[in-house]
Amino acid sequence: MPYKQVILVRQDLNLLKGKLSAQCSHAAVEAVLRSSDKKVSTWRKEGMPKIVLKVKDEKELLSYLQKAKDDGLTTALITDAGRTVVAPGTKTCGAIGPDEEEKIDAITSKLPLL
Repeated sequence: MPYKQVILVRQDLNLLKGKLSAQCSHAAVEAVLRSSDKKVSTWRKEGMPKIVLKVKDEKELLSYLQKAKDDGLTTALITDAGRTVVAPGTKTCGAIGPDEEEKIDAITSKLPLL
């Protein structure tokens, strides 16, 4: 069973590429740190696939992360410190997994690619 990780990015914030990249990196790393060693090991052996998807806004971001949690998947929500382009406490993005591709796709397959 293939593994992957999904990063969900809010589109309403219109983040610049550099900020967006940093926030996605925070989400990916935080989710890995919260994951089991077994899942991370399996995912690493498969090349650590990551997919970045769009969500409309904070409400949609939180909804998808909650669905993933409810299904027993590891999640990470990134809240910005507000030192640069967004206000402190802004929820910018989140990650799901790494976990079985099938489990993640059951939640996120309808979302568009970034």
